[in-house]
Amino acid sequence: MDYVFSDKISGLKPSAIREILKFTSDPSVIPFAAGNPSAEAFPVQAIAEITNGILTENPIAALQYSVTEGYPALVDALKTLCKSRYGIGGETDELIVTSGAQQGIELSCKALCNEHDTILCENPSFIGSLNSFRSYNVNLVGVEVEEDGVNIEKLEKAMQENPNAKLLYLIPNFQNPSGITMSLAKRKAVYALAKQYGILILEDNPYGELRFEGADIPSIKSMDTEGIVIYVGSFSKVLSPGLRVGYVVAPQPIVAKITVCKQGADVHTAILPQMICERFLRTVDFDAHIAGLREIYRKKSSLMLGELDKQLAGKVSYTRPQGGLFIWCTLPEGADMMGFCKTAVQRKVAVVPGNAFTAKETDPTTSFRINFSTPSDEQIVRGVGILGALAREMF
Repeated sequence: MDYVFSDKISGLKPSAIREILKFTSDPSVIPFAAGNPSAEAFPVQAIAEITNGILTENPIAALQYSVTEGYPALVDALKTLCKSRYGIGGETDELIVTSGAQQGIELSCKALCNEHDTILCENPSFIGSLNSFRSYNVNLVGVEVEEDGVNIEKLEKAMQENPNAKLLYLIPNFQNPSGITMSLAKRKAVYALAKQYGILILEDNPYGELRFEGADIPSIKSMDTEGIVIYVGSFSKVLSPGLRVGYVVAPQPIVAKITVCKQGADVHTAILPQMICERFLRTVDFDAHIAGLREIYRKKSSLMLGELDKQLAGKVSYTRPQGGLFIWCTLPEGADMMGFCKTAVQRKVAVVPGNAFTAKETDPTTSFRINFSTPSDEQIVRGVGILGALAREMF
């Protein structure tokens, strides 16, 4: 039988990251293409004890249906956390728990965008979000990312040229894939432009707690006096991605529509993981836990950057992130980036080609993304050595 797929889906392709990750099922392949938290980062014992306590004390609530907006105790805990720690969540805002940050991003697009509306985004940007947007047949317009965040002049030009733009999607902290952090001055400028041109900002902040160098920078949402910022957070990088617990903080009318969309998607996020997250926030020293994560990633980032300095300096340029999980590497102008990535994986080092992260597949790039959180220290040293030898051969 010939299957006819919907117009929204027929043009979508599998995530390049997921396709490359198939290679990492081979234990001999060094997983620089992944984006998983380090195995050292999981508080396994605490989660085991919390889960046992929940299933012993309150098993039916953990296994039963619940409300779409989220487990009430977790919603309250997150509101308190967001206000006290991040300075977000005003009187006109509401919070909803989602099945990971990815669902919060997808439902925001579903609630706000019609087909052929425009979404502005950083270029490069996170492939998972880009594919969610593409599934709604929107027009993606990428804006160049500089060392301190999105290019403000080009952003304003994109706003002027796309008067039907509904959303501006940004990852201000340790951006995926570039690792770049947007400066405070640019955050203020971005907010002013969004206000001027009547565009909502979708602020994605999965990595904000993973700063291992420099000072924290206020979120764009913390500046939001006009109700134009949708903030998406997650437990995936600070607790466990497998729990699939994220959240959205946004103006009440937007959260109301996201709630309706979520009811048609999955009714509610699984309750047991929500209860685990709530009890973790209530019973574990969250500051100490975050400090431990930051130290893990500080060491792993320092190791990878040190090896890059030894092996690729002068051949390949690369970002030096202050947090997060990723480093963005750029080959010399005119280099065969896909050839480099394919040869690397043949030599048992998986990296992600940069065109997986561009707004348009035809956007030129000689960059690729590598990750320092997933591989072991020994794999980091060995893998960067392989990339260095390949770079010396090709350039």
